[in-house]
Formats: sequence, C-alpha cells, structure tokens
Amino acid sequence: MTSRHIAFMRILVRWPTQHSVSSAIARHYRTLFRACARNSSLHVGEKLHASAITTGLLTSSNSYLHNAILHMYATCGTSCSARQVFDEIPLPHKDTVDWTTLMGCYTSTGMAEKSLLLFIDMQKHCVLPDDITLVCLFNSCAQLNDNFFGAQGHVCMIKIGFGSSVKACNAVMDVYVKCGLVGEAKKVFDDMKEKTVVSWTVLLEGVVKWAGLENGRLLFNEMPERNEFAWTIMIVGYVECGFTREAFKLLDEMLFNLGLGLNYVTVSSLLSACTQSGDLMMGRWLHVYVLKMTKKEMDIMVGTSLIDMYAKCGRINIAFHIFKKLTNKNVVAWNAMLGGLAMHGRGNLVLDIVPQMVKEVKPDDVTFTAVLTSCSHSGLIDQGRHYFYSLESSYGITPSMEHYACMVDLLGRAGELDEAETLIRAMPIVPNEVVLGSLLGSCSVHKKLELGERLMQELIQIYPLNTEYHILLSNMYAFAGKQERANSLRKILKDRGIRKIPGISSIHVGGQVHQFSSGDKSHPQTREIYLALGDIIRRLRLAGYVPYIDSQVFSGFGEDNEDEQEEKEQALFFHSEKLAVCFGLMSTRDGVPIYIFKNLRICQDCHSAMKIVSAVYKRDIVIRDRNRFHCFKQGSCSCSDYW
Repeated sequence: MTSRHIAFMRILVRWPTQHSVSSAIARHYRTLFRACARNSSLHVGEKLHASAITTGLLTSSNSYLHNAILHMYATCGTSCSARQVFDEIPLPHKDTVDWTTLMGCYTSTGMAEKSLLLFIDMQKHCVLPDDITLVCLFNSCAQLNDNFFGAQGHVCMIKIGFGSSVKACNAVMDVYVKCGLVGEAKKVFDDMKEKTVVSWTVLLEGVVKWAGLENGRLLFNEMPERNEFAWTIMIVGYVECGFTREAFKLLDEMLFNLGLGLNYVTVSSLLSACTQSGDLMMGRWLHVYVLKMTKKEMDIMVGTSLIDMYAKCGRINIAFHIFKKLTNKNVVAWNAMLGGLAMHGRGNLVLDIVPQMVKEVKPDDVTFTAVLTSCSHSGLIDQGRHYFYSLESSYGITPSMEHYACMVDLLGRAGELDEAETLIRAMPIVPNEVVLGSLLGSCSVHKKLELGERLMQELIQIYPLNTEYHILLSNMYAFAGKQERANSLRKILKDRGIRKIPGISSIHVGGQVHQFSSGDKSHPQTREIYLALGDIIRRLRLAGYVPYIDSQVFSGFGEDNEDEQEEKEQALFFHSEKLAVCFGLMSTRDGVPIYIFKNLRICQDCHSAMKIVSAVYKRDIVIRDRNRFHCFKQGSCSCSDYW
C-alpha cells in the first residue's frame, strides 16, 4: 500500500457521517480495499470497512464495493467476516467471482467441507462456475480426500466445457492423486492437449507415492521441464525409503548443476521426510543449508520442522536449543517442542515451560495432548489430573478423544485401573479402540484379567481384526494358567487368516537404512551378524542377562513348543532390535551412539538386554519405538523402567 493510499485512508476514516459520498470516493475505497488485500493488511481493512459503514456508502446499491470488501477479508483468511459480507450482497448482485472468492477462503483456512456446501448452493441458484471455481472445488476435494465429490466435479467440468482448462485438469488430477487413484489421474493427463510443468509434477507425486520410486524415476526422467517441486518430490521419495545416497545425488544435481534452490516449503517437506525415516544425515545437511540461506531470523515453518526432525531422530537437546533461538514462536512451534519432550520422557521440563507458552500464545487441543502424554510417560499423575480436569474451565477446550486416551493411559500405567475405567464410562463420547486398548494394555501389565476380558469384548465389536488385543489377552490367560483359553484365542486368529504385524527395526549406517525383522536372514551380512550376536549374548549372560521367556507366551499362530525353554530363548535372541543393535556395534566406531527406530513397542526382554548392552559395550543406545524414546546409557534407561 502506497503512502498516498494510507494518507487518503486516514482522511476517509475521519470523514463526517453526514457528508455526501460521491462515486469517486467509492472508487477510492475499492482501490484501498484491493491494496489491503494485496498486502494482507487486515487491521487497516477493518477500519476502512467501519468507515464505509458509518459514511453510509454500503447502503447504496453499488455491489462492487461489497466485492472489494469480500475479497479483502477472504485474502486475509478471515472467513467469518468474509461470509458476513457475502451474505449482505443481494442475491441478484452475487456473481461467480463472489462465490468463488468465498469458496477459496474456506479451502485456504481448512474448512473444505464448507467450500463444498457453498458450491452446492451455487448450483442451486443456477450460478455457472468458471475454471477458477472448479479449481477451488477440486482443492477442497483433495484436502478432504473426497474422490466421490471430485469425480462428480470432474463430470461437471467436462459438461460445462472446461475439459481443456489446464488449471482445472491439474486440480482434478491432484484429487485423484491424493485419493490414490493414479490410473484416473493418468487418464486426465493423457487427455490433456496442453501439459504444463505443474501437470507433470502432479502426476509425478502420485506415481512416486502410489506406484513406487522406480516408476516415479522413469516419469521424472521423461519430464520435458522440472521445477523445484518435481525435484523435491523425487528427493523426498528417496529419503523416505532410506536411499540417502541417491537423494544426495539428486540434491547435488539440482542445486549445483542446475542452479535451482530450495525454498522454505521444499526444505520443510524434505525435513518432514527425514523425520519419518529417521535420516539424521540428510536432516543435518538441510539444517546447514537453512543457516546459510537465512539472512536475519529463521522462518518459523522451517524452524518448527527442524525441531520436529531433531526430536524424532533422538536429538532432543539440539531440538530444544533451536527452539530457544526461535523468535515469535507460534502455537505449532510450541506443540512440536512439547511433543518432542513428551516422547523423550521429559515431563518435568514440559510442565516447567507450559506457563511461559500460555503467556506467549493461546494453547490448543494438540498442546494438551502433548502435556498429558508427557505426564503419562513420566508418571506425573497429579499434574496430569490437574491439566485434564481444568481443560474446559481454564483454557476453554473441550476434552477430545485424544485427551481421554492420554488420561486413561496415565492412570493405567500408574495402576489406577478402577479410576481409568470410571473415566471411560463417564465419557460424553463413545470411547474408541485407542482408549479401550490403552486400558487393556494396563490390564496386561497389572494382571487384571477380569477387566481385560470385558474390554476385549468391546474391542472385538469395534476392531475385530486387530491382532494386538488378541495377543495381550492370550498372554494374560497364559500368565494366569488358563492355557486352553490362550490357545483358543490363537486358533481364532489362525482360522481367520489374521497374522501378527511383524516388528521392524531400522538403523542408518553409512548413508543407508538397514532394516531387520525377527529372525531375519535377508541382510547381505547375515552370517557375520549372527556370529557376532552369539558373542554378544554370551557377554550379556556373563553380565547378568536372563532372558525373559514369559514374554514369549504368544510367539506365533502355529504349533508352539512352549515347554522347551531353549527354543523360547533363541526366539528372544533374534528379535529385530537385537539384530539391529548387533549390526550397529559391528558397523560403527567404539563409543559412537547407536540409534534404532522400531515400528512396534519394544518388548520387556529387549529393554532389559539393551540396558546391559549399553553398560558392557560402553555405548549409548537410543531406540524410538511406537510410543516413545528409550535412551540406554551405562546400564539404565531414560524411561526409568516406566513405560
């Protein structure tokens, strides 16, 4: 907005209400509203809106001024005010642009369902959409993964003559890609007479995600032109699959051979991929790149992505250091830090910094999920109760399913199973499998068979194919000496053809990810790994390791030789975590910490063994399982055996 615009706006704000307003002033208002929209100057725009009301300008039949105000609010992301202005426009004066503007506002502010409903209203009033309207429609469908509405919109697009619109075709392709319908996206792509780099990039994203890296690379090589997003899609694909070297090769070609750069969006996408795969090497390289490209202060989105990446790759202290350096932290940055600390069992630190957060930003429901999780992982029962029961009164937040699940987990871990069940029965919403499953897990730990049986009956109704709950109850039967019932549960799963989800442990060594499953013999160094593992087990036994064979009560769905202790012990020795840590000890220098990522909860035997490994081999071992981090050092774990 120019200084001339600002000066004129100040005059208008002080304009007497009784002064007649000419059409020239109306034109100046429209110019100023457009300037506010371009500069996202919501505060100035609101003052202008108030001035237009007090001068009586909006009482005229001039709808163009309403257009400008609607556009200003929509561009600034203020959907409530935009809707209010939209409703004030007389129906005959509402054109396609007005409908499309509000639809776009809803989509950009995360209210895609309202955008779809508005499109339906638009059709009821016989207002013809244009290609931009269709783009807004398809963006909403993509956001909601609604392929049915998207397909209907696709038919509408062809019927009203926009089948050749490149923008609309790109948008409908994106819907199909987001919904996993790559074949449909390919049909749209093949029918397009004109294809832009965006068209190729949208299809590339779908092929990489749903058809695999190899097919994605073939399409990538065919592209006549590649933008930064196309390169990022391929690099992210390699990082997520653990091919760090290939990812670096593409980065080198992109940045140094072609002279392209990474912007904040692409950097954040790459950091997110590092977070999912545990690829710290790539994450560190991106951190250095960000520091070099940052002139003043770090972008908040990139800073938040770095915090999340370091926290979930086991480097919580680095994450906290970056967090403290960030200026103008928003609620997303705070939530990332609180969530990271919760995963690492730093409950006391979370409770220490929450009051500071409340002073700076308004906490949301995600905030208190992290707070309650941290209390659960650290055994802070009273503090957890305090926050849960003050959510509504102190923070205006209605407890969600996630909050109830955290509270049930907190009480269950602490052995307060009666209180946890009472809380579940008093829930104003029907408890889901996470809530009930959490309490069932606590029943297994605290040997509460009767309660476990009741919960299992409810869980079967919600999720009959979940093997984890059957395994928990079967183990509880076996521990209680009810072997027939334990076998009966196994038979049910076997007859239904349901198999247990295999545990997978991953470790990054030499720029490559190595994955192991229980008893895995697919690794190129299998022979060396099993020889080394035998030596490790011998050293652990000398240091006091005793295999926890009770955890092998349920080891599969076939006929088990459970009376043979040696077979049970052998099965424990070959768990994926032990194979991964063995490979880590073989492949890294003495004293270097070992980081392992597990898709399931670490078992009690592996937890016990890792503590002894850290002491015998003088190595820090960090394992991220499905629930939290376990940092083993000098014979103890950061969870203090409370997990």
